[in-house]
Amino acid sequence: MTGGAADWREVADRAARAAEQVPGVAFLSPGLAGLVRNAAQLLAGTESRGRPPSRPHGVRVSRREGPERWHVDVQVAVRRGHRALDVARAVTAAVGSAVAGGVPPTVRVTVTHLV
Repeated sequence: MTGGAADWREVADRAARAAEQVPGVAFLSPGLAGLVRNAAQLLAGTESRGRPPSRPHGVRVSRREGPERWHVDVQVAVRRGHRALDVARAVTAAVGSAVAGGVPPTVRVTVTHLV
């Protein structure tokens, strides 16, 4: 990956798909910035024109210098009956495997809700 916009989107998409497949994950949480972006897109009508959102909600990707090339923040809601710590660890492992391209990424998982 060269670090272009398509690479960032691909990393975010892979991270989102991996996180959503983990047992106990109810959904990815968009956070305040994602909610504002959704509202702005709806008001502007860009969602209805078939344009995809700028990135998967609940996933933020950044690039780091040094040995960890990618840093991925994931915000998830956990289903009741699942231990939040176990789900967060499983999401960390799944996202790390899905995003790794030779150098493992750093992954931070935040549990935002229990549903």
